[in-house]
Order: sequence, then C-alpha cells, then structure tokens
Amino acid sequence: MNRRPSFQESYMLLAMIMSLRSTCSRRQVGCAITSSDYRRVLSVGYNGNAAGLPNQCDNPDESGGCGCIHAEENAVISCSESRVTKKVVFSTVYPCRACAKRLVQLGGVVQVYYLDDYHDEKAATVFQTVGIKVDHLDIQTNILFQKWKK
Repeated sequence: MNRRPSFQESYMLLAMIMSLRSTCSRRQVGCAITSSDYRRVLSVGYNGNAAGLPNQCDNPDESGGCGCIHAEENAVISCSESRVTKKVVFSTVYPCRACAKRLVQLGGVVQVYYLDDYHDEKAATVFQTVGIKVDHLDIQTNILFQKWKK
C-alpha cells in the first residue's frame, strides 16, 4: 500500500511547483504559506522581477544582487491574513536574513520548513530571537508520485 504524503510534504511540493514559475536565471525558488492547521493555503510566491518589468534578472551575473524579488517576499506581499493567525512557511531554499525579517513582520509565523540549504547564520539568529522554529524537510518526490505512475 502506498503511503499518503504528509501535509508538510504536500505543501513543500506546492512550493516546488511555484518555483517552476521563477524567472530568475540564477536560482528558482518557491514559497507557500499555510495556516498552522494546514487546512488553508494563505499565500504563494516565487522569485522573479516585479510585475510589469521584463521577466529576467536585472543583473544576472551578480550573486545575491540579480534584482529579483525573493519567493518569500512575494508570498508575504500577497498574504492578506491577519498578523495573529498562526502560519507555517514552506520554502524551497533556506530564507535569507531580509526574508526572515519579512516573515517576522508578517506576524504569526510559527514554523519554517525548507528544502535546500542556504544557511544564513544571520537569518538563523532572527528566527531564533523571535522563536520561529526552522526545520529542514527532506522529501523524496519519486516516492510520493509512485502511486500515480501505475
């Protein structure tokens, strides 16, 4: 019998799908924000240029300065949920310090899950200072999709 994917795996897959929309030439990142009971998707985002601007990086060769809006930032901008609502964040890459601060400012974030390491000690300090739990989520997409291949 095939196992059912957990809510965490399901929403990380959503973040992975959102990363496919990224227009950044350096790294494609996706993000999903859910309610803490995993019953509602509150917002999604992916990295890329601002709406209405060319779908490309401003400075494609500049590491960390390509000009793209980060996936977490886009998800925060699009999230209209109250600050008091408890939220869980799924990001395909460990958030940078600026995005960590944006997630704090969003309010209600209790947990961040990430796939790929971009461990920023300063971001880790931000999360630790305000009590946001951060965990690496290792999912095997080939196992999750196995039952649909039959």
